[in-house]
Amino acid sequence: MSPAAMGLTTRQVARRAAQDIPDGSYVNLGIGLPELIALFIPDDREIVLHIENGLLGMGPSPEPGKGDPELINAGKKQVTTRPGASYFHQADSFAMIRGGHLDLSVLGALEVAANGDLANWSTGGEGAIPAVGGAMDLVSGVKAVYVITRHCTRDGTPKLVERCSYPLTGARVVDRVYTDLAVIDITPNGFEVVELSPGVSFDEVAARTAAPLGDARPA
Repeated sequence: MSPAAMGLTTRQVARRAAQDIPDGSYVNLGIGLPELIALFIPDDREIVLHIENGLLGMGPSPEPGKGDPELINAGKKQVTTRPGASYFHQADSFAMIRGGHLDLSVLGALEVAANGDLANWSTGGEGAIPAVGGAMDLVSGVKAVYVITRHCTRDGTPKLVERCSYPLTGARVVDRVYTDLAVIDITPNGFEVVELSPGVSFDEVAARTAAPLGDARPA
């Protein structure tokens, strides 16, 4: 891909995903890239962010040196709170998740399969350190799952594949994927592009996707 067609930055991917979160949603943001979404919640929407370790009403990360070391998210990063935020036991937090009280979870990914399978907690390699956290509960307990990720790894290996090669976090759980190159829905027919990033062509996305890719954009 030419330098002029490299797609979105990670912050731009997070901003784009934030635009699709409906007003009034209760949302869990996964560790890593999904955390950036907290910076881009549209001002005209009331979106309540949840974290597994017991906070409803999370705000964005604080400015350097201005955070509370005891106010952290599940990834041990300092966060802020929004007016009306509440704290509770981690068991109550997972009761919210498992009870179906969250509308959306936004997670990162190692791989996403064309049928919606998600692998995001382990490469399965010898000596790999498992890091599943609450992801398995989240993908089975929420009403919808979005993934935001780079389209390929640093060495160019596609993350969107026909079938996951890594241990699954959940089977057939992903609804939509946001990458630096495109917005892609998971449909009964597999991956379908609904939006291309500026300067990126459909053929460039297809060449970097290890599964058949449909085009659902308006003609």
